[in-house]
Amino acid sequence: MGDTRGSIAFFGTYRPPVELDIFSLPADPAAKASDEWPLTDGESYNHNGREIPAAALKELVSVLRKGDPKAGDAAKGLVFVSERDNGLETLHVALHASSDDESPPRVLRLADIYGADTFGGVRLEDSGCFAGGFREGGRTVGHSLIYVSTKDPVRARRTPWTVVYKTNLADGKTERLTPPDQYDLSPAVSPSGKKVAVANFQFHRWNGEIEHLKTDIAIMNVDRQAQGGLRRKVIIRNGGWPTWGSDNVIFFHRADTKPGTINTSWAVFRYDIAAGKEERVTPVGIDAMTPAAISETRVAVATVRKKSLQNIMTAPREEAQYRHIEIFDTTALDRQAQITLSARGKADHYNPFILDGGSRIGYHRCRTDKLVVQNGIAVAQKNFEKVQTPVSHKDVGLLRVAGVFPSFSKDGSKLAFVDNEFKAVWVADKDGLRVIHKMRGQNKVFSTAWNQNPDKDTLYICDGPAFTRKSDVNISAIVRDQDTGKWRPPQRLTKGKFNNAFPSSSPDGSKLVFKSTRDRLGGDGDRMQTNLFVMEDADLGEWGEGTVTQLTDGEWVDTHCSWSPSGDWIVFASSQDKDPKAPGGPLDAGFFSIYLVNAGERAPDKVPKPVRVVHSSDTFIGHVNHPVFSPDMRSLVFTSDLAAVSVEPISMPIFIHSVRPYGDIFSVDLRDKDDIAKNKDIQEFHRLTHSRYEYSTPAWTEFAAVDPNEQWNMLKTISDGGYKPQCPYLHGKDAEGWQLTGHLTILNGSGEEPGTLKRCC
Repeated sequence: MGDTRGSIAFFGTYRPPVELDIFSLPADPAAKASDEWPLTDGESYNHNGREIPAAALKELVSVLRKGDPKAGDAAKGLVFVSERDNGLETLHVALHASSDDESPPRVLRLADIYGADTFGGVRLEDSGCFAGGFREGGRTVGHSLIYVSTKDPVRARRTPWTVVYKTNLADGKTERLTPPDQYDLSPAVSPSGKKVAVANFQFHRWNGEIEHLKTDIAIMNVDRQAQGGLRRKVIIRNGGWPTWGSDNVIFFHRADTKPGTINTSWAVFRYDIAAGKEERVTPVGIDAMTPAAISETRVAVATVRKKSLQNIMTAPREEAQYRHIEIFDTTALDRQAQITLSARGKADHYNPFILDGGSRIGYHRCRTDKLVVQNGIAVAQKNFEKVQTPVSHKDVGLLRVAGVFPSFSKDGSKLAFVDNEFKAVWVADKDGLRVIHKMRGQNKVFSTAWNQNPDKDTLYICDGPAFTRKSDVNISAIVRDQDTGKWRPPQRLTKGKFNNAFPSSSPDGSKLVFKSTRDRLGGDGDRMQTNLFVMEDADLGEWGEGTVTQLTDGEWVDTHCSWSPSGDWIVFASSQDKDPKAPGGPLDAGFFSIYLVNAGERAPDKVPKPVRVVHSSDTFIGHVNHPVFSPDMRSLVFTSDLAAVSVEPISMPIFIHSVRPYGDIFSVDLRDKDDIAKNKDIQEFHRLTHSRYEYSTPAWTEFAAVDPNEQWNMLKTISDGGYKPQCPYLHGKDAEGWQLTGHLTILNGSGEEPGTLKRCC
């Protein structure tokens, strides 16, 4: 059908701008960078790898030969997550023809082997591992792939979609191992292949945790036909990321939040199942997470030995502040082996796994070898990325943007966004990708929005020292000079000491709706709630003869407003239906729903009554934020935590808190475009993205971005050539010894223009 309803752009928080890939080092503290082996073909983002056991690999190769007699043999195999399949995060296998072959492996999607019925559609897959290969009750249990998938929809709100499945390698038959109405993460198979351990959401629900998930560790049989069936039971409370040292020993990680603080430390523990005994493995004073067991006593762990007290988005780190892989031995806890420190001291290494019986340790890290260093600046090759859409929205394109607050112009010819430091405004159009404004001093930029009258060629931003309601934030207009084509300096539109943000213009471009902490009379009081107001003159704002009219009123938070294409309605996020007795009070930002309000009913002495359209759940917590209309007025798209989380967040490269807590992109279909009341409390929703990252701040244009990198020429030089955005991944030296300054720039795939500055992380 194509993108007949246009394109949705969104931002991926926490997603590194430099590709992740999988490598291994000898399990030796003296290992050097030259000892590191790449384990994939280097295409796309690759992470969370695990070795395919020899017997399971043999069975997998036999299946491949049935479909392709020329498939050849494989001496080594790896199952891992890759983002090469239309931007989805799905499982792939890498097959190496021989143990010493340095050529890239053959990489296959699981759909290439077992078909799209099991491994198809929009979903997330993770934590692949292999079970089976044992005798049970006089029969041989064949090998199976155990993994997490979000392929099956869950209708309950704020509920995980993560379920553990088992797919038989011989015939592709698949069954669910997670019980109904329960949700699991991070499966691991015991050495015998008989048992699976999982991190199970406590009380079968998610309570809104972002970094420290509340999970227990449950174990079960792999074979449902075994005596007693799966025999699933919880054996460890408050633990995650299980890994088996033997069929009797499990290592796991656990978060420890000190009472009265928000500081969380992480440690790895060992649990003896038969004895029911638990012991701490890693020392107090360091963070240790994502263990991978080598034996009953030895375990590889990712560690951070020293917390960074500075913003690591902008400040260089010392080696102890990076995430490194170490091996701990419970028989000699005073002698840890630091595996990655000597090889690559100033790089983060994630989620270790065991290779060759423990002689090598695998992990993933950012591929700094793909950077081109020009004039002291590290240059990565990176573009806008299209992401596969679900069947429910097969007529809409999805576009992932490496910037915050993306917004489209009315005609779809321009895309604006803010860098991850909230310091620069970027515009992509037919003339290229460039910075049109950068902040000086302490102020930052918190949103972008185009005037929806294309003739005005005006971009609105809001800026201030911080985004708290106590901070002064103002709205400004950046206008493109029609004669010179240059962007003029921002012109402030708001007055007073208020938090004014998230402007959105009416379809004709004459007015702006925005959120503000001001009161109805415009006084400079200590009003902490934020409500919606309409600026009746979008060109001069409060500095001309235009007035400001209040649109909503109440002691709550109204925000993230967007004007409808028809001009009748305004959609926004609000905490107004939060129970006043709930923790945090009515002004707490931990609860949002989506509302519609009739813009035509506003008056100086009257505020119209809004209608709630989408809520997160029936409890007091949840997020449904950043709503915008589809150009045809049929749908609303927004970011939300309706599907909870899909991986253990501590396993990810998290550097800063995001714009909004964890979420994916969702939509609802409006029931009626004329009667606002008929859209109250729409129940059915559509999940558009399935990601471990946080997707946020969507924007929808009626135009399809078939090839955004061709549509927005990526070779336009930045206007002043002097802006150098920071990147936390690039401090230190790369494998070739280049000094990386911490500045990241991004070129198009050809990289034809030396020294061209593109965009930051």
